Amino acid sequence: MSKESRVIQQLIQKGISVSTAESCTGGLIAAAFTAVSGVSKIYHSGIITYSNEAKEKLLKVKKTSLKKYGAVSRQVCSQMCFNLHKISKSQLTISTTGVAGPSGGTKLKPVGTVFIGLYFQKNIYIHKLIFSSKLSRLQIQKGTVQEVFALIHQIIN
Repeated sequence: MSKESRVIQQLIQKGISVSTAESCTGGLIAAAFTAVSGVSKIYHSGIITYSNEAKEKLLKVKKTSLKKYGAVSRQVCSQMCFNLHKISKSQLTISTTGVAGPSGGTKLKPVGTVFIGLYFQKNIYIHKLIFSSKLSRLQIQKGTVQEVFALIHQIIN
């Protein structure tokens, strides 16, 4: 059983409902959840908000935050997971936003910069990752998914 599956089984056993809002991971977190039998007991919804417009419209991310900080920021990641909690009523909400590459990076936010947001028990946890820009787009995305499940494990145990 994979680490992801073990964490999902823990969520099922504890009855913790989950929703996801993904940008740079493009649905890979949702796919990890829905690959596990019985997850329908806890997995509520998954939204891929790849564009800024989708982040604003579906997740109510503030336009001013997107302009001031950019989509790949602690502030936007935080709004994504907090607003998803308000919308879905899930106990645990997860958000990802980042630059998976191979292009799109800047000096301040190079390729491999990723923010993960978790909302759980009235707390928001934001984790910043900087993957090597030498990694492929898929390696950055999969590495982000692995880190999401490691963080979930930490906060629910």
